[in-house]
Amino acid sequence: MLKGFKDFILRGNVVDLAVAVVIGAAFGAIVTSFTEKIIKPLLNAITPPTATGLGINIIADKPSTYIDFAAVITAAINFLIVAAVVYFVIVLPLKALKERRKRGEEAGPAEPTDVQLLSEIRDLLAAQAGASDGKHSPTDGKQSPTDDR
Repeated sequence: MLKGFKDFILRGNVVDLAVAVVIGAAFGAIVTSFTEKIIKPLLNAITPPTATGLGINIIADKPSTYIDFAAVITAAINFLIVAAVVYFVIVLPLKALKERRKRGEEAGPAEPTDVQLLSEIRDLLAAQAGASDGKHSPTDGKQSPTDDR
């Protein structure tokens, strides 16, 4: 059971996905900081000097009723920046690569041959048979010398 988990974790696509999540989170923090500390103050600067920012207070004496439009605009800009980077850095190059592979300009991943697939199936069946009766070797698929069949 642990070997299967180890194989799953060490597969390339799982590690790549983990790296992408970590880098994406770090990039998201950078973009959020940029929009919160630069864009939002610029949006708030366009309001009159007596206003607390780009928004309205529903009840004048109650700060909890303040609707902050600058925060909503900042979050939308944050989303657009992240979406643009993901599109232009990940989606567009992968789409171009897929198109080149489809046209035959670039080789894709090697496809296993029928012989390789059949060999893998044979080895798996031999391993299962060896595990169930203890007479077959999981590596060679041949009967053991003690087998009287």
